[in-house]
Amino acid sequence: MRYILCGVAALALTACTTSVPDSAAGVVDPGQGVGFNNYDTYRAEREAQLNGTTGQSGVITPPAAVQSGTLDPQDAAAARQAAALNSGQAPIDASPSNPAPQIVENSAGISGENDFNAVSAQRDIAADAALIQQNRAQYQVIQPTDLPTRPGTNRPNIVEYALRTTNPVGTTLYKRSSLRAETRYQNSCGSFASPDLAQEEFLALGGPEKDRKGMDPDGDGYACGWNPAPFRAAKG
Repeated sequence: MRYILCGVAALALTACTTSVPDSAAGVVDPGQGVGFNNYDTYRAEREAQLNGTTGQSGVITPPAAVQSGTLDPQDAAAARQAAALNSGQAPIDASPSNPAPQIVENSAGISGENDFNAVSAQRDIAADAALIQQNRAQYQVIQPTDLPTRPGTNRPNIVEYALRTTNPVGTTLYKRSSLRAETRYQNSCGSFASPDLAQEEFLALGGPEKDRKGMDPDGDGYACGWNPAPFRAAKG
């Protein structure tokens, strides 16, 4: 029984053994590679393919040259029509005989007063100084006048009120009730989209002497954080 098992094991090892390559027997091919028979043959064939010459796989022809041609008359007419509708002008075929484009030196409506070369070509320094004096003599300063009334409305004019008053924000001029002052201020001012609208409502309800909705708790005459300083600065 022991001899039978040893024989079966020997047969199994023989079946799993691969063939020994030629290199083990001393025969080595320096050109042998993976995926091809011989590297020198593969390289020669590859160079032949890149150069467009004859190789083992056949002749590799170079790409055909781009041939010039003319557009079909109907297609050309359609292209011209589309281009004309797009830009409003028919296209111009490129040709060496076409005139050179016109160079615009100074477009109409663009002043050249800041260009020294352009000004010096028109007048000398003395004439330029005289022109400056003439422009200064024509300069007029428009003084501000009273604000015009706004027809069709009886709302107070907050700009006029800002220019008529002089006290800064936070300076108390009028007595105010301290009862629920913070709550009334938050509820009243929160209903307006801007301080300007709040100031208009405040003046319309008897302000600045009266504060019916608690919009001016510090008594400076300005409701809901409204500030007259920007209007005064604009006038000044």
